[in-house]
Amino acid sequence: MYFAAIEAGGTKFVCSIGDDEFNIIERISIPTEGSEETMSQVVSFLKKYPIISLGIGCFGPIELDENAEKYGYILNTPKVKWRNFNFMGYLKKHFDIPMRWTTDVNASAKGEKLFGAGKEHKNIVYYTFGTGVGGGAVYGNEFIQGFTHPEMGHMYVKKHTEDSFEGICASHKDCLEGLASGPSIEARKNIKAADIPFEDKVWEFEAYYIAQCAINTMQILAPDCIVLGGGVMKKPGLIEKVKEQFLRLTNGYMEIPDVENYLKLPKLNDNSAVMGCFAMAKEVAKN
Repeated sequence: MYFAAIEAGGTKFVCSIGDDEFNIIERISIPTEGSEETMSQVVSFLKKYPIISLGIGCFGPIELDENAEKYGYILNTPKVKWRNFNFMGYLKKHFDIPMRWTTDVNASAKGEKLFGAGKEHKNIVYYTFGTGVGGGAVYGNEFIQGFTHPEMGHMYVKKHTEDSFEGICASHKDCLEGLASGPSIEARKNIKAADIPFEDKVWEFEAYYIAQCAINTMQILAPDCIVLGGGVMKKPGLIEKVKEQFLRLTNGYMEIPDVENYLKLPKLNDNSAVMGCFAMAKEVAKN
């Protein structure tokens, strides 16, 4: 049996084929261009295998309500060529198989929950700090969502007293994404984040904002652990600085698990969403 996974990101689509033991048989990366150019390549790849079901993690905002008229659509995304695109409808024209979809960060959360850093926990929240900031929560085996999926990356945080940067979020300026995404770091210095020395003050700001994000999450949802992923978190030493700020800002208010095991880096590296999508595909195949 072959399952398919699509991790639909803002810069690339990662398409993978897996078996019933969650082994990756083949994967490809397709640049995110217009919907027709990108999706035609996705379909060509998936048709190489007799897949029985499909799991999709997609950039948002997307419609997740199965009773909604636009279920399966990408909604009012800043990516103009994808705005109001019927993502699942396009795939269903080519594949008569069960499909399930969610946000890309929800897919990553599910992957880490089942196979990675959250494997021993019942409830986890996963964040990605990269081109944007997003978060997903898995409680038991279910995603937390209401009338739409959460937009955790756009929570407001208190600005560091020494940070004069106004933020880059097109809607909110200085929300979490506006202050702590990869592009926000680079906009402060006009160089790539990876090239900024760790001694630079910008990393203190970054740790301060990420720690606030973790505290807000802990106090609202009290998950068993919080996984911090994305390209920004690959900066050596950043996770330790986040933990320091987390303990300082929590200030003993709540009894928390050992911080070393509470704030974690992903264990699946760049396969978190892929594995989450495989899990969704296998689940939906059973229904």
